[in-house]
Amino acid sequence: MIPFLMAAVLPAAALAQSQAGTQSPSGAQSQSGAASGVPSVAIPKTTEVIVIETAKQGVTPDQVMAVIPAEIRATVKLYLEGKIRQWYSRGDGKGVVFLVQANTEDEARAIMETLPLAKEHLMDHQYIPVGPLMPLRALMGPGA
Repeated sequence: MIPFLMAAVLPAAALAQSQAGTQSPSGAQSQSGAASGVPSVAIPKTTEVIVIETAKQGVTPDQVMAVIPAEIRATVKLYLEGKIRQWYSRGDGKGVVFLVQANTEDEARAIMETLPLAKEHLMDHQYIPVGPLMPLRALMGPGA
């Protein structure tokens, strides 16, 4: 229960503290988090990108299945190269989820665009950068 509470409370507390304490005497917000509205302390370093892949509207299962043998070989090759760390079928049957070894969304996009289904423009991709769980930094103390 404590890890859950820390994950929920610490980012919110950091945001409140950031918003309360990042204004200059002139009332302007400082650069730390001002552009995104989230303090830079609460944003983890991206270490992987989750890619959710679904068939584009109007694409038939037969169109996808015609490309699947080449897609599987290309995906295994990326896995063996360490570019794709894990991949799963979605529980709802609507596509796949990849955990891509990338430091940016653009880097992950470049990897995914090498796959045959992407080259055939049959799939939509959603990219979600992820990184270390930030509340754990609070356990390490200042300067960690």
